[in-house]
Amino acid sequence: MSDGDLAASGPSSPKNRSLAQRIRRALDHPLFDYRVALATGAVLLSLGLMMVISASSVTAAAQLNDPYYFGKRQIAFAIIGVLGAWILSRSTEKFTRLLAWPALLGAVILIALTFTGFGVEIGGNRNWVQFGPDFTRFQPSEFAKLAIVIWGAHDLANKRKVLVDVRQWFVFLIGSLGLVGLVFLQKDAGTAMVMVAVVIIVAISAGAPWRLLGGMFLSAGLVVLAMLRLAPYRMDRIFAYLDPSSDPYGINLQPRRGMLALATGGWFGQGLGSSRQKWGLLAEAHNDYIFAIIGEELGLLGTLTVILLFTIFAFVGLRIAMVSTSHFSRYVAVGVVAWFTVQAFTNIAVAIRLLPVLGVPLPMISYGGSSLMANLFAVGLLVGCARREPGASRVLKRRAPRSRRATVAKAEP
Repeated sequence: MSDGDLAASGPSSPKNRSLAQRIRRALDHPLFDYRVALATGAVLLSLGLMMVISASSVTAAAQLNDPYYFGKRQIAFAIIGVLGAWILSRSTEKFTRLLAWPALLGAVILIALTFTGFGVEIGGNRNWVQFGPDFTRFQPSEFAKLAIVIWGAHDLANKRKVLVDVRQWFVFLIGSLGLVGLVFLQKDAGTAMVMVAVVIIVAISAGAPWRLLGGMFLSAGLVVLAMLRLAPYRMDRIFAYLDPSSDPYGINLQPRRGMLALATGGWFGQGLGSSRQKWGLLAEAHNDYIFAIIGEELGLLGTLTVILLFTIFAFVGLRIAMVSTSHFSRYVAVGVVAWFTVQAFTNIAVAIRLLPVLGVPLPMISYGGSSLMANLFAVGLLVGCARREPGASRVLKRRAPRSRRATVAKAEP
């Protein structure tokens, strides 16, 4: 190859410059964040519905004589969640902020109801509420995450000019950590840890003083120690994690089967619907361990796709936070990103044995109506923040009149 050919194909060649310019133009487009947040949420939802149907089919057929039972329920929850997400994405900031205190108080009341006759205990955790038939049962702690994001952003945005004063954080800490405490009393360690992480990350983004952050980290450590002290089975999980060869048919059985599912998937998987572990071998195959089923059926390509989707979601969420001129939108975006990223990392880390078993669902993908609806509402919040970016808002306002004129023109004879 001549020097001229090398120059023509080098990094500064017109072809490469053109590609770089196209990428830069795409990133700079006013609607980039809005479109990517919407598209990523839609792909995660579609993948989740597909995998829930596949992972739950054997269990549903054996227990309920309907292989699509869990899949149909998840689709119904998805429809409700998408409707709520659409409303939140189109709402003004003023309307969304009006939901702050009702969301917090509602979450407190619903979680408190789990300790009454309306509470239902499943898997040792009393974190469900049921008001009648089975379809009325839901998990308030999932909506508590949403409440923390909306109410926390509202409170911090109101005090943005005085947050250097530690005393101004009192209400935020009482409200958010009070919710965490109620979830802790439900014995739901995984959800409580995710909520604590969201609170700390939002506080960091709002510029919390270091001495306050130090106290929050210390408090989080004490909560973890209390969880371990009050529930000895959690220590057993940690010891099993540290020694994977111990008790292979007891406490280590689930993690071993999850790893086996991932290992047998290879590069491209056994094929959609072809999992062996979901045949009663891997418990919670359509819930906490759905990532392992993805690895078995869709292979390494499938698992990397899931990780890439969450990475893109976090990237665009942080872009929205940085571009937003509203402090409320900024804190909401950070809160949603922290929630999804921490929870997804925890779920995936458990599946690949980087963490002990915690029982945290994979956002947008694992089975669960409460989790899916709360996740979709959070995506709606993030998309709404993207729509309110200065550039996006101007573009959408210019398009609205043209759209109305086109509708009127079609209606005329």
